[in-house]
Amino acid sequence: MTKLSVNINKVATLRNARGGNTPDVLAVAKDCELFGGEGITVHPRPDQRHITYNDVYQLKPQIKTEFNIEGYPCDEFIDLVLKVKPHQVTLVPDAPDAITSNAGWDVASNFELLSELVDKFTSAGIRTSIFVGTDLENIKLAAKTGTDRVELYTEPYAKEYPESPDKAVAPFVEAAKLARSLGLGVNAGHDLSLENLEFFSKSIPWLEEVSIGHALISDALYLGLKETIRRYKECLL
Repeated sequence: MTKLSVNINKVATLRNARGGNTPDVLAVAKDCELFGGEGITVHPRPDQRHITYNDVYQLKPQIKTEFNIEGYPCDEFIDLVLKVKPHQVTLVPDAPDAITSNAGWDVASNFELLSELVDKFTSAGIRTSIFVGTDLENIKLAAKTGTDRVELYTEPYAKEYPESPDKAVAPFVEAAKLARSLGLGVNAGHDLSLENLEFFSKSIPWLEEVSIGHALISDALYLGLKETIRRYKECLL
């Protein structure tokens, strides 16, 4: 079954808006696991506007499932990942001031960088995943870096889903098939929600993992965290 990794960035955003330690990011991470989440994702940024580097260090010894750190590979990020040694690092190409990730890597233009990073993290025993769109040639190049997985950037799917689910998911199915044929694991994330997750999951049943934060935490405001995680997991059955 596809694993649900809960991105807890938005919990940290709420905490940081007031200062102090409410809500407690560490406690929420533990509850996500307790309620059935199979992983925790964080995306620390240089300005530390939500998850801080200190959060990452505190979370690592407490995570009992899988710990996924995603982010742009600046020097500080690389150093953090090598020190913390999460189960997985997801490399994303967003600029430091980006509100959220809004594109996958242009692998051809960054092939040397990505190959070096994959080698560095693999040597440290960390599984690697490269954030990509659905361009097939791009995915072929990603495989040549030696990465373990790719994470499909699913915002285009989420935008088109309400009008035409089959059309929206088609390029993602083709991309996932290609990645699988190249020996890559396939993750997915960005704007997946209770509205569109089940259809996506059933269309690509060999997905390894989905990483979901904004929609899940927003739903939890109404449904509660335990019920929200239950519903998201139900979409992945």
